Amino acid sequence: MSLEPRWDVVGLGANSVDVVHVVPAFPEPQGWHSKLRVSRHLVSCGGQTATAMAACARFGLRALYVGAVGDDENGRRVKAELSREGLDVASLLSRPGRNQSAVIIIDEKSGERAVLWDRDESVCLRAHDVPVEAIAAARLLHVDDVDQDVAIEAARQARSLGIPVTSDLDRMTDRTEELALAVSCAIFADGLPEQLTGERDHERALRRLRRKHPGLLVVTLGRDGAVALEGDRFLRAPGFAVKAVDTTGSGDVFRAGFILGLLNGWALDRTLQFSNAAAALSCTRLGAMTGIPTLDEALALAGTT
Repeated sequence: MSLEPRWDVVGLGANSVDVVHVVPAFPEPQGWHSKLRVSRHLVSCGGQTATAMAACARFGLRALYVGAVGDDENGRRVKAELSREGLDVASLLSRPGRNQSAVIIIDEKSGERAVLWDRDESVCLRAHDVPVEAIAAARLLHVDDVDQDVAIEAARQARSLGIPVTSDLDRMTDRTEELALAVSCAIFADGLPEQLTGERDHERALRRLRRKHPGLLVVTLGRDGAVALEGDRFLRAPGFAVKAVDTTGSGDVFRAGFILGLLNGWALDRTLQFSNAAAALSCTRLGAMTGIPTLDEALALAGTT
């Protein structure tokens, strides 16, 4: 007799403590924008998978976060914040060293951001950190591309157990294609499919990736929404017009919305619409985790129930 999964989603990947500075314009090496006064600032927890899992929890999913934190104040802050968000942190590892942190510069006119980040190598995830028993007790696994060796191993373990795997892919390395092929639903940041295929057009890029990857292929396009290839069907889902305050974490919130749609069995067009709405709302607030909307807010903007 099969057992009921303990978690809806297990997320394996990065966390961070972000120091967010809002400035009148992006800094430049010379001229009027070489010295800028900070108009607003905030310290907020973030990181790709940690933010996505916090959003999953806020959307009502049972979520377990798997990652490593430093034994410093930032590491303790991340653990406390994830616990407050309702995440299971039983698999959170604490290691000597500095937790990942970031300085995020926000252009107050557009809400676009630049990220400067760092972490000790000691808090990287290792292959032996993959919690196979926890993955086996989940309905879905989500991975990012920060510690790619571990993400690939975890994805393969999950797929061998028949568990679907979603991803957060936003940088090009020599293992990006391998990680994309290891997951069942590859969700790319804009520009990455072009780097992988040489095709600038989104549909052509995804159809070329389809030659190797049989599953869902999705590209997030920021304010322009998202595109996806489901089987042979190409979909465009427009974004929602909002006044952007901070785009940090919006891609992570999109992925949480997508995970919710997958687990609820929604049609792909509805899933994309909800994910775009959730991501748009997150842009109207400062900070990654602090910007996550509620389920009701996202449903209302998406026009779905």
